[in-house]
Amino acid sequence: MQTAKGQLAALGAPAVLFTVAMIAFPVVYTLYLSMEAFSATGTTRFVGAENYTRMMSDENFWDGLVITFYLYALSLTLQLIFGTGLALLLFRAKRLPGVVRSLFISPFMMPPVVAGMMWLVILDPSLGAANYILTSFGLPPSEWLASPQWVVPTLALIDTWQWSPYVALIVLGGLQSLPPSVYEAAEIDGASGWKRFWRITLPLLLPTLVTAMVLRSVDLLRFFDLIYITTQGGPANASLTLNIYGFRTGFEFFQLGYASALMVTLSVIVLGVTLVLNRLRHAVAW
Repeated sequence: MQTAKGQLAALGAPAVLFTVAMIAFPVVYTLYLSMEAFSATGTTRFVGAENYTRMMSDENFWDGLVITFYLYALSLTLQLIFGTGLALLLFRAKRLPGVVRSLFISPFMMPPVVAGMMWLVILDPSLGAANYILTSFGLPPSEWLASPQWVVPTLALIDTWQWSPYVALIVLGGLQSLPPSVYEAAEIDGASGWKRFWRITLPLLLPTLVTAMVLRSVDLLRFFDLIYITTQGGPANASLTLNIYGFRTGFEFFQLGYASALMVTLSVIVLGVTLVLNRLRHAVAW
């Protein structure tokens, strides 16, 4: 038995070492780059923590941090609300045709590039369908992605449209696992549907909702593709998240050391938020 286990360990060791190396090398190399300074001629010099101290006095970093968390909080809140609502609808409408159910969950299967290009056309201030609908109801048109005040809420709405069905699938799985005997007892006691939702469904769904928060938080804090396709951080840096700022710093201004420091900082933020939410998930587990 021991020999067989040793042989299995020996066979699996190369795969494990390769996986660890593939994960560790980018992390270690990025940490190394974050302590380097790159000149216009391509030479480098070791600067230690200078890139991180520079970050503390960089207004674009602090603005990007605020925008990142603003977009994260707004998108996550909207996706939890609409995702839970969609899950309840799908759970109760059990006779809904499969094609209709597929249409409900199809947006998150769409590539972000396609979704971004589609919404660029819809939200075009001059020719887009969104302003046409607003003016048809006598409402003033909006600049949407071209407005510094509305660009972040607009991006949050686009991401909510795309990823609320993903949250709905997670919540739907949680709904299907709830014990029906609790609802039967509540009906016998005369509890209304609204009270059953607030007193039974929502508390029992908390572990599932926190799991959805963890999964979406990782993507939302490093929001990139949709912003780059639609605004590239504009207008006037109003949607310049840390991820976009790091990308532009590294690949437009070729400050790879400072860009690496920004990405290391963002990775630490994502890890910290994920750990906090994981602790919350264990706290609300039942």
